[in-house]
Amino acid sequence: MYDFVEYVIRRLVDKPDSVQLTEEEKEANKVVFQLKVDPEDVGKVIGRKGRTANAVRTLLSAIAAREGKRAILEIIDK
Repeated sequence: MYDFVEYVIRRLVDKPDSVQLTEEEKEANKVVFQLKVDPEDVGKVIGRKGRTANAVRTLLSAIAAREGKRAILEIIDK
């Protein structure tokens, strides 16, 4: 899951070196990903009306469901 999110986000932004992704297990079946990107790239990650972020979250949820887990993606402003 981590590799998937990192791969997709790095391809979306202009400054892939500034992408910081952390993974935290909250419960036995819940994983929270916290994403930090350059302030100039936040709009690209979120997309128009949140469509890009929602698409990434949907794909992440599908991957997590295969593993019997629940995944959450949080986008954090620096």
